[in-house]
Amino acid sequence: MHVVLVNPEIPQNTGNIARTCAATGLTLHLVKPLGFQLDDKYMKRAGLDYWFLADVRVHESWEEFLRENPGANCYFATTRAPRDYCQVQYGPEDFLVFGRESRGLDEELLAAHYEKCVRIPMRREARSLNLSNSVAIVAYEALRQQGFPGLTGEGQLREAQPKPGWQDYL
Repeated sequence: MHVVLVNPEIPQNTGNIARTCAATGLTLHLVKPLGFQLDDKYMKRAGLDYWFLADVRVHESWEEFLRENPGANCYFATTRAPRDYCQVQYGPEDFLVFGRESRGLDEELLAAHYEKCVRIPMRREARSLNLSNSVAIVAYEALRQQGFPGLTGEGQLREAQPKPGWQDYL
Protein backbone atom coordinates (compact mmCIF):
# COMPACT_ATOMS: atom_id res chain seq x y z
CA MET A 1 0.00 0.00 0.00
CA HIS A 2 0.95 3.61 -0.40
CA VAL A 3 0.48 6.88 1.47
CA VAL A 4 0.58 10.07 -0.58
CA LEU A 5 1.10 13.50 0.99
CA VAL A 6 0.22 16.32 -1.39
CA ASN A 7 2.04 19.53 -0.46
CA PRO A 8 2.69 18.74 3.22
CA GLU A 9 3.68 21.80 5.24
CA ILE A 10 4.88 20.65 8.66
CA PRO A 11 8.12 18.63 8.78
CA GLN A 12 7.30 16.93 12.10
CA ASN A 13 4.07 15.53 10.67
CA THR A 14 5.88 14.17 7.63
CA GLY A 15 8.53 12.62 9.88
CA ASN A 16 5.85 10.94 12.01
CA ILE A 17 4.12 9.66 8.89
CA ALA A 18 7.42 8.34 7.52
CA ARG A 19 7.88 6.45 10.79
CA THR A 20 4.37 4.96 10.51
CA CYS A 21 5.07 3.96 6.91
CA ALA A 22 8.42 2.43 7.88
CA ALA A 23 6.83 0.41 10.71
CA THR A 24 4.04 -0.88 8.47
CA GLY A 25 5.87 -1.36 5.18
CA LEU A 26 3.83 1.29 3.36
CA THR A 27 5.47 3.37 0.65
CA LEU A 28 5.40 7.13 1.30
CA HIS A 29 5.00 9.49 -1.65
CA LEU A 30 5.68 13.21 -1.17
CA VAL A 31 4.23 15.50 -3.82
CA LYS A 32 5.89 18.90 -4.15
CA PRO A 33 5.87 21.70 -3.34
CA LEU A 34 6.76 20.84 0.24
CA GLY A 35 6.62 23.36 3.07
CA PHE A 36 10.12 22.34 4.24
CA GLN A 37 13.41 20.94 2.98
CA LEU A 38 13.83 17.17 2.85
CA ASP A 39 16.87 17.44 5.13
CA ASP A 40 14.87 19.33 7.79
CA LYS A 41 16.13 18.34 11.26
CA TYR A 42 12.62 18.28 12.74
CA MET A 43 11.38 15.87 10.10
CA LYS A 44 14.38 13.61 10.57
CA ARG A 45 14.01 13.71 14.34
CA ALA A 46 10.30 12.83 14.19
CA GLY A 47 11.16 9.81 12.04
CA LEU A 48 13.72 8.70 14.65
CA ASP A 49 15.96 5.87 13.53
CA TYR A 50 13.34 4.33 11.21
CA TRP A 51 14.54 6.09 8.06
CA PHE A 52 16.45 3.02 6.84
CA LEU A 53 13.11 1.14 6.77
CA ALA A 54 11.23 3.89 4.93
CA ASP A 55 10.51 3.75 1.21
CA VAL A 56 10.06 7.46 0.41
CA ARG A 57 9.47 8.69 -3.12
CA VAL A 58 9.39 12.36 -4.08
CA HIS A 59 7.35 13.70 -7.01
CA GLU A 60 7.70 17.18 -8.47
CA SER A 61 3.93 17.56 -8.97
CA TRP A 62 0.59 15.72 -8.84
CA GLU A 63 0.82 15.26 -12.62
CA GLU A 64 4.24 13.62 -12.26
CA PHE A 65 2.88 11.36 -9.51
CA LEU A 66 0.09 10.22 -11.86
CA ARG A 67 2.54 9.63 -14.74
CA GLU A 68 4.79 7.53 -12.49
CA ASN A 69 1.83 5.57 -11.06
CA PRO A 70 -0.51 4.96 -14.00
CA GLY A 71 -3.84 3.46 -13.00
CA ALA A 72 -3.26 4.15 -9.31
CA ASN A 73 -6.36 3.35 -7.26
CA CYS A 74 -6.49 6.39 -4.98
CA TYR A 75 -8.67 7.18 -1.97
CA PHE A 76 -8.71 10.86 -1.00
CA ALA A 77 -9.00 11.74 2.70
CA THR A 78 -11.05 14.88 3.29
CA THR A 79 -13.53 16.27 5.77
CA ARG A 80 -15.81 16.92 2.77
CA ALA A 81 -16.23 13.26 1.80
CA PRO A 82 -19.62 11.56 1.37
CA ARG A 83 -18.67 8.47 3.44
CA ASP A 84 -16.33 7.38 6.20
CA TYR A 85 -13.07 5.55 5.67
CA CYS A 86 -14.40 2.24 7.05
CA GLN A 87 -16.95 1.95 4.23
CA VAL A 88 -14.24 1.18 1.68
CA GLN A 89 -12.62 -2.16 0.86
CA TYR A 90 -8.91 -1.36 0.47
CA GLY A 91 -6.53 -3.41 -1.63
CA PRO A 92 -2.80 -4.07 -1.22
CA GLU A 93 -1.80 -1.67 -4.01
CA ASP A 94 -4.13 1.22 -3.12
CA PHE A 95 -2.96 4.79 -2.55
CA LEU A 96 -4.23 6.77 0.47
CA VAL A 97 -4.00 10.45 -0.46
CA PHE A 98 -3.84 13.28 2.09
CA GLY A 99 -3.56 17.03 1.61
CA ARG A 100 -1.69 19.84 3.30
CA GLU A 101 -2.29 20.60 6.95
CA SER A 102 -3.75 24.08 6.44
CA ARG A 103 -6.24 23.46 3.62
CA GLY A 104 -6.35 19.78 2.77
CA LEU A 105 -6.62 18.67 -0.85
CA ASP A 106 -7.63 21.09 -3.60
CA GLU A 107 -11.36 21.27 -4.32
CA GLU A 108 -10.81 20.50 -8.02
CA LEU A 109 -9.00 17.26 -7.21
CA LEU A 110 -11.74 16.22 -4.78
CA ALA A 111 -14.50 17.07 -7.25
CA ALA A 112 -12.83 14.99 -9.95
CA HIS A 113 -12.66 11.96 -7.63
CA TYR A 114 -15.58 12.54 -5.27
CA GLU A 115 -16.67 8.88 -5.35
CA LYS A 116 -13.22 7.97 -3.97
CA CYS A 117 -13.26 10.50 -1.11
CA VAL A 118 -13.34 9.25 2.50
CA ARG A 119 -13.53 11.01 5.85
CA ILE A 120 -12.74 10.23 9.46
CA PRO A 121 -15.87 10.78 11.56
CA MET A 122 -15.60 13.57 14.10
CA ARG A 123 -17.74 16.19 15.79
CA ARG A 124 -19.27 18.76 13.46
CA GLU A 125 -17.58 21.57 15.43
CA ALA A 126 -14.10 20.08 14.91
CA ARG A 127 -12.32 21.33 11.79
CA SER A 128 -9.93 18.41 11.33
CA LEU A 129 -7.49 16.00 12.97
CA ASN A 130 -3.71 16.19 12.90
CA LEU A 131 -2.35 14.92 9.58
CA SER A 132 -0.10 12.23 11.05
CA ASN A 133 -2.97 10.93 13.21
CA SER A 134 -5.27 10.87 10.18
CA VAL A 135 -2.77 8.87 8.13
CA ALA A 136 -2.34 6.35 10.95
CA ILE A 137 -6.10 5.92 11.42
CA VAL A 138 -6.87 5.26 7.75
CA ALA A 139 -3.71 3.23 7.06
CA TYR A 140 -4.29 0.87 9.97
CA GLU A 141 -7.89 0.29 8.90
CA ALA A 142 -6.70 -0.56 5.40
CA LEU A 143 -4.06 -2.90 6.82
CA ARG A 144 -6.57 -4.47 9.25
CA GLN A 145 -8.86 -5.33 6.35
CA GLN A 146 -5.98 -7.21 4.74
CA GLY A 147 -4.97 -9.08 7.90
CA PHE A 148 -1.96 -6.85 8.66
CA PRO A 149 0.23 -8.41 5.94
CA GLY A 150 3.87 -8.78 6.95
CA LEU A 151 3.30 -7.25 10.39
CA THR A 152 3.85 -8.89 13.76
CA GLY A 153 0.68 -9.09 15.81
CA GLU A 154 2.13 -10.19 19.13
CA GLY A 155 4.89 -9.16 21.48
CA GLN A 156 6.34 -10.15 24.81
CA LEU A 157 7.55 -8.52 27.98
CA ARG A 158 11.28 -7.99 28.37
CA GLU A 159 11.29 -9.85 31.67
CA ALA A 160 10.11 -13.44 31.57
CA GLN A 161 8.80 -13.37 35.15
CA PRO A 162 5.67 -11.32 35.78
CA LYS A 163 5.86 -8.86 38.66
CA PRO A 164 3.56 -9.54 41.61
CA GLY A 165 0.17 -7.93 41.44
CA TRP A 166 -1.79 -6.50 44.33
CA GLN A 167 -3.55 -9.88 44.76
CA ASP A 168 -0.22 -11.49 45.74
CA TYR A 169 -0.05 -9.36 48.89
CA LEU A 170 -3.40 -10.48 50.34
